[in-house]
Amino acid sequence: MATVRLPALRTLLGRRQPFRLPNQQRRWAQVHDVRFLATTQASRNVTEKYREKLDRKAREEGLRDIGELKEAYRNRIEDLKKKDSASVPGLDALLADEPAPASQTQTQNDGLTHPPPPPPQPQTPSSSSTNSTIKPLSEILDLPKARALPEKELSAIWRLRHAASSNSLCAVIPAATYRDLEATARRHPSFVLPVPRGEGVGAEIHFLQWVFDAESQTATVLFTQLAEYKARGEWAQPHTSVTHYWDGGLAESPGVVLMAGNVVDGRGASVQDARWLVMLLQRFYGGEGTGGEKDSGKRRLLEEFGRGDGKFSVERLLEESEKLG
Repeated sequence: MATVRLPALRTLLGRRQPFRLPNQQRRWAQVHDVRFLATTQASRNVTEKYREKLDRKAREEGLRDIGELKEAYRNRIEDLKKKDSASVPGLDALLADEPAPASQTQTQNDGLTHPPPPPPQPQTPSSSSTNSTIKPLSEILDLPKARALPEKELSAIWRLRHAASSNSLCAVIPAATYRDLEATARRHPSFVLPVPRGEGVGAEIHFLQWVFDAESQTATVLFTQLAEYKARGEWAQPHTSVTHYWDGGLAESPGVVLMAGNVVDGRGASVQDARWLVMLLQRFYGGEGTGGEKDSGKRRLLEEFGRGDGKFSVERLLEESEKLG
C-alpha cells in the first residue's frame, strides 16, 4: 500500500479553540479536539537498535556522529520518501505538518490562518492488481437463480445471509442509484466524513477511499479514522470496509446492486458509526451524481477536497452533514 502523506489537520483540528458556527449553537458546532500526536517512539527505537552500525557508518564516511550522517544523506532520504509516497491533495491540504511561510499564509473567514493548498496533482481512482482478493458475486450467490428472483425475495435472502454477524453491514441498492454513486466515486475517489460525538463534544473526522476491482466487478469503500492515518501513515488500518457487487443481470432485473461490509472491533468505530458513514457516503456521492441544485454544497465540497483547495472547510462539511442527519 502506498504511503499517503497527511500533512494539515493540525491546523484545523489540532487547535485549542473549538470550531463555533456564527450566531448560533449547532449540534456539531465544534470539531472534536483530537491531538494528532505523531509518535516518534518507533524511530527512536530504530535509532537505538542500530546505533552501533550507524556510528560505524558515520566514522567510515569521515563524519563525527549520527546527526551528521543523517544530514549527509538527507536528500537521498527525501527522494526515497517521495518515490514511495502517494499524495491525496485534499488530505495534504487538511493535515499539513509544516506551517506555510508567513508571506504565503491565507486568512479565512473564521479568523484562523491556514497554509495554502498544494498544487493539484493528477489523481485516478484506486485499482487493485490483477490478482483480486475479493470474491466475485458468482462465488457468493447462485447468480442464475438470484436473477430470477423478485427484488423483495432477493433482498430478504441477502439480509438473512448477513444477519448472523453483529458487525456486518448489508444493503440492496437500486441500480440507478449505484450508477450515480460510482460515477461520482470515479471522479472523487477519496473524501472525509464526520461522525458526531454528542453535544458539546463535536465530531470526529474519518477518511474514505474507493477501490475499484475490474476482475471481481466490485467497488470497495475503506473507512479509516483520520487520527489513525496521522499516527500510522501507510500502516493505518481501516475500521470498516463496504463492498458493492455489480452484476449486469441483477442490474437489469430486478434492477439492484448488492452491498455488504464489515466493521472491525477495536479500531475506534462502532457499527452505528459505520452505518452513519455509509448513509453520508450515499447522500454525498449519490446526491452529487444527480447534479441537482440542492446538492451544490456537497458537490463543491467534493471538488474542493479533490483539488486540495484552500476553500474546503470542515465547518461547511459539518453543516452539510447535519442537514442529512
